[in-house]
Amino acid sequence: MDVEKVERKEVAVDDDGRVRTGTVWTATTHAITAVIGSGVLALPWSVAQMGWVLGPIALVVCAYITYYTAVLLCDCYRTPDPVHGKRNYTYMDVVRSCLGPRDVVVCGIAQYAILWGAMVGYTITTATSIMSVVRTNCHHYKGPDATCGSSGTMYMVLFGLAEVVLSQCPSLEGVTLISVVAAVMSFTYSFVGLFLSAAKVASHGAAHGTLLGVRVGAGGVTASTKAWHFLQALGNIAFAYTYSMLLIEIQDTVKSPPSENVTMKRASLYGIGVTTVFYVSIGCVGYAAFGNAAPGNVLTGFLEPFWLVDIANVAVVIHLVGAYQVYAQPVFACYEKWLASRWPESAFFHREYAVPLGGGRAVRFTLCKLVLRTAFVAVTTVVSLVLPFFNAVLGLLGAVAFWPLTVYFPVTMYMAQAKVQRGSQKWVALQALNVGALVVSLLAAVGSVADMAQRLRHVTIFQTQL
Repeated sequence: MDVEKVERKEVAVDDDGRVRTGTVWTATTHAITAVIGSGVLALPWSVAQMGWVLGPIALVVCAYITYYTAVLLCDCYRTPDPVHGKRNYTYMDVVRSCLGPRDVVVCGIAQYAILWGAMVGYTITTATSIMSVVRTNCHHYKGPDATCGSSGTMYMVLFGLAEVVLSQCPSLEGVTLISVVAAVMSFTYSFVGLFLSAAKVASHGAAHGTLLGVRVGAGGVTASTKAWHFLQALGNIAFAYTYSMLLIEIQDTVKSPPSENVTMKRASLYGIGVTTVFYVSIGCVGYAAFGNAAPGNVLTGFLEPFWLVDIANVAVVIHLVGAYQVYAQPVFACYEKWLASRWPESAFFHREYAVPLGGGRAVRFTLCKLVLRTAFVAVTTVVSLVLPFFNAVLGLLGAVAFWPLTVYFPVTMYMAQAKVQRGSQKWVALQALNVGALVVSLLAAVGSVADMAQRLRHVTIFQTQL
């Protein structure tokens, strides 16, 4: 009888007919994997723009805001009651249930803009990493004084071609293995970056850097550049903590009892806590290693040991090959679904072609997927070639995502569901958080755009340099 009870417990069906097996530990793992990405490479540069005082404070405050709004969002997985209400399976489902269809449109625009922007950022980062491998090997074999410059244009085009092929996967399920490998790679290059930075600090026996970061004036930068880079650094840090968009999907994997919101709040605490310790470590240790001269991508600052630097940069490339598709597939699914419903009789959208591979297997595709996905990846690659600015792109992405997706929607949905009384102390505090986050996002966006405009005056289009 005890065996029967155990078996029944293992196959317990939830109220929507699905079987969920997720625990606080699996959810924590998903949360850490979701947060840690290529944005970590820009953290030493971001701390350098702010200095030893404001840099660590910004990392911790941004982490706390992300955690606090995540806790609010956990209570919105079920509506109208956080324990017994109807399930919402995606972030946009929560917006639809709590706020209505008009806000769904705004949320959708913000989400898909972030997804596409991340694809642009990943294309730039991949080219930077490959160029770093080429430069590192050149200096190792030809000497530290050798001329080892290279252009990333060819690498961006090759990356785009690879993504054209992968984009023909029918859906996100088709890139699951790639996504798992990508997660492993993200931890690989992050820990290598931390190790190399710590070794560099130990080698010169002292920590570099200043209280207020990069200096203004002689030997430093202009006041305007300092201001734009400071604001851009805020956006970079915000981008590094991107989490809310994926929280609901992670919570939907969790079994109950205890209730999903209780488990997910613990998972968010553990996941964001671990991530924050790691981010503060790599941001501060990287700044201590390079001081105010910290590079935009911390891995590009190392030449030796060349094999370890190469491993880290290759891990970045492998990670971003997979991560690109994780971000791209929802965009493909969105416009393909809309176009197919708009022209239900069109063979371009519905007729399926098959290319036999032997052994009873075949590659199946529609002309819509072949043509439009290829065109979408091509446009993304061209935009990346025109705007090859790693830090500025990350800063702009963080600015665009931080206020609407990390703060505004979670706070507004929580107030609607919890029926927070207008004018109450809690209402005032949440609205103050909303306004403060909006101001930070706008400033970070202005800083990133201004930096792009400034850089465009001094670069050659389609000539990406390290």
